[in-house]
Amino acid sequence: MSKNKKLNNNTRDAPQKRNFVGLCTMDAYNILTTSGYTRLSNCPEVKMCVDIYADLISSMTLYLMQNTDKEGDIRVKNALSRKLDIEPNNLMTRKAWMYNIVWTMMLEGNGNQVTYVRYSPDGYIENLEPLKPSQVCFEDIPGGYQIRYGGVTFSPDEVLHFAINPDPEKPWIGTGYKTVLKDVVKGLKQASTTKQALMESPSPSIIVKVDGLTEEFSSKEGRKKLSEQYLDASENGRPWFIPADMFQVNQVKPLTLNDLAISSNLEIDKRTVAGIFGVPPFLVGVGDFNAEEYNNFIGSKILGKAKVIEQELTRKLLYAPDLYWRFNPRSLYSYSLPDIVSAGSAMVDRMAMRRNEWRDWIGMSPDPEMDKLLALENYLPADRLGDQKKLNGGGGDDE
Repeated sequence: MSKNKKLNNNTRDAPQKRNFVGLCTMDAYNILTTSGYTRLSNCPEVKMCVDIYADLISSMTLYLMQNTDKEGDIRVKNALSRKLDIEPNNLMTRKAWMYNIVWTMMLEGNGNQVTYVRYSPDGYIENLEPLKPSQVCFEDIPGGYQIRYGGVTFSPDEVLHFAINPDPEKPWIGTGYKTVLKDVVKGLKQASTTKQALMESPSPSIIVKVDGLTEEFSSKEGRKKLSEQYLDASENGRPWFIPADMFQVNQVKPLTLNDLAISSNLEIDKRTVAGIFGVPPFLVGVGDFNAEEYNNFIGSKILGKAKVIEQELTRKLLYAPDLYWRFNPRSLYSYSLPDIVSAGSAMVDRMAMRRNEWRDWIGMSPDPEMDKLLALENYLPADRLGDQKKLNGGGGDDE
C-alpha cells in the first residue's frame, strides 16, 4: 500500500435535504408518504438483521495468525495485532470501529465500506479511519476502478475496501440488499401504518339507532345531550336505562388486525427479510429459539461476512506471506456450561488440552498447578507415563 495521501479537510458535505411545503388532508398525507420511497435504514426489521451481524462480528477477537510447518498455525501477539484488535482508531473502541464497518458495508454503503489507512512518518499504521459513505464514489477506469472521496482520488491499494454481493459486471463493487428488499420493506411500512391508524382511530364497538324525528337528534348539541342523559354511566358496570320507543342499541365487532390479515402478512414479511439476510427468524421476533439453527447461522453467515473483512485486511495490511488475519468465533456459539465441561473433560483425558485451558473456557483464572498434560484414569503427568508399575513388570499383591 502506498504512503499517506493527504485528505482534504474541506471535503464537500453530504447532499443537503430540501424541505418542501404543501397543503393536503391527513389521509392524503398518509397515503402519499406510505407509498413513497422508504430507506432500508428506516425499516426496523432490516435494522435488526444488520445489527445482529454488526454486533456479533464486532464481538469476535481478531487474531494475527502465522503458518507453521506443523499441522496447525499459531497466534502471533505483537504491536500490529494489538493495533488491529485493541485500538485501530483513535476516536472509538475496536468494537465500535468494527461495528461501523459491518453496518456501513451491509446497509448505508449499499454493499461497500471504505477505510482510509493513515501511516506514521516511520511507516507504522497510525489510524484506520472509516470514510463517510455519503461522500464515497466509485469511478470506472480502464482496467479497474478508483475511489473518489470529496476532492481526493484513491487507487484500490491505498484504502481498505470491504464489499459484499459483488456486481456481476463490476465484481470489485458490492451491491448490497436494496433491490431485493424494496417490495418487502414497502409491505412492512404499509402494515405498520395500517396498524398505527387502527390503534389511533379505533372504530366504535356500539352503534345506537335513534328516532330521527326526535327534536334533540337534529343538532350536534342535542345528540350530545341525549348521549349524556341516557348512555353515560356514573359508575362502571352500571346498566343503562333508555326509552324503548326512541333507542335501539346494537353491538358490532370493529375491524381488527386479524380481519385484515395484517398479523400473518407481517410475519411473512419478517420471515422474508430474515431469509434474505440469512438470519434465523426468531432473532427478528418470529418463532422460538433453536440452538442448532443459531449455531449454523454463526458458522455459515456470520463467518462468511467476517471472511470478507479478514481477507481484505490480510491482502492490504500484511506483507509477510505466512501471516494472515482470522476472527475467533468460539465465543459466539450457543454453549451451555455442561457442554463446555463435558467437551473440556474429554480433551483433557486425551491430552489434547491442559486443565488451565479448560478453566479459561469457563471463565476461571489459571492455576499454577494445572499446566501439565494428564493422561489415563489415574491422571498421571504426561512425562511420567513410563513410570507405571504395570509397564515395568510390577503389579503384585505387595506392590
